[in-house]
Amino acid sequence: MAELAHLAHPGAEIAVRVTPRASRNALRMDDGMIRIQVTSVPEDGKATEAAQVLLAKALGVAKTRLTLLRGTKARDKVFRLD
Repeated sequence: MAELAHLAHPGAEIAVRVTPRASRNALRMDDGMIRIQVTSVPEDGKATEAAQVLLAKALGVAKTRLTLLRGTKARDKVFRLD
């Protein structure tokens, strides 16, 4: 998993692309975009929550410090670090 601790600044907005129903959970950087693959299904926010957990782990912060700003039902999401 990619280390993203250098992005962990209060107030930072982090854009990600989430791929649900993947074969494994993974986080990687691809052409400057953070791509998160989760095994969860995109129902009832399960994939978003799994992506939040992986992103928080890569940033080295608690998942409660990440707030979803945009993309509740989209693959492209923006989280803010509080």
